[in-house]
Amino acid sequence: MNKHLEKATFAGGCFWCMVEPFDERPGIESILSGYTGGHTENPTYMQVVTETTGHREAVQITFDPSKFPYERLVELFWQQIDPTDVGGQFADRGHSYTTAIYFHNERQKKIAEESKKALEASGKFKEPIVTEILPAVTFYPAEDKHQDYYKKNRFHYKRYKKGSGRADFIKDRWSYHKDQEDLKQRLTDIQYKVTQENGTERPFQNEFHDHDEEGIYVDIVSGEPLFSSRDKYDAGCGWPSFTKPIEKQQVKEEVDTSHGMFRTEVRSDRADSHLGHVFEDGPSDRGGLRYCINSAALKFIPKGEMEQEGYGYLTHLFE
Repeated sequence: MNKHLEKATFAGGCFWCMVEPFDERPGIESILSGYTGGHTENPTYMQVVTETTGHREAVQITFDPSKFPYERLVELFWQQIDPTDVGGQFADRGHSYTTAIYFHNERQKKIAEESKKALEASGKFKEPIVTEILPAVTFYPAEDKHQDYYKKNRFHYKRYKKGSGRADFIKDRWSYHKDQEDLKQRLTDIQYKVTQENGTERPFQNEFHDHDEEGIYVDIVSGEPLFSSRDKYDAGCGWPSFTKPIEKQQVKEEVDTSHGMFRTEVRSDRADSHLGHVFEDGPSDRGGLRYCINSAALKFIPKGEMEQEGYGYLTHLFE
């Protein structure tokens, strides 16, 4: 394995649901679904879920820590599970569906333990955090039909994730909960109009349309990182334009038929802020997309301030 790559292993209940959240993010090389923690060699799926093999369903992620640090992986892991459930996860019951972080070195162990303590102190959960932190042991890849299940069986996967209760739990516990009165107080009129009322600011009369300093642009509401100055370009349209988001999962797309047009709206994932629209007339040598974004939906974090503002894990964008 490339000396710069590491492995991370997480058990979060049904492994079908533990691939999509990490997949196709910067620095993620591969994700395997499988079994770990037990005593049976080369177990099958049916053995793990019906017998006392001691294994849990898990995913093993190969990643580049310089592009996607372990701290970020652990953060995402917590956001996919109910860490207070000692008997399984959501509709899936039994030991094979219980949660654990399997650390591969002492640094990972320390990060996982500190993250667990921080979650306990946050008050987000009233019940104790029962997710175990254990040394990594032999990981057995699952059968081919279980690999990348969310891609191979999209309809069934979404139906299962919703029907099991996982999707609603994640939305309830991990979505950004907005207080409209608070937002009216801390946002300017145009920031509120754009992000909360799907407004559009005037072209060429906005803060970032000709801004060229190095750094990242985050959601003005939640602080979620959205775009990098490295992907910004002058499209001549009067609004800041980008060829891609930092992580595609942080920008969601919706059909917009307002004003008699058919467009693709883009919104921030966590806070559901209206950002702007994406068009297919961007630079052909950079993917062909143009994310046309309202300055009022963004806050700029200069490269030199990213570490102190909590975005140090993204400084690799400028190396």
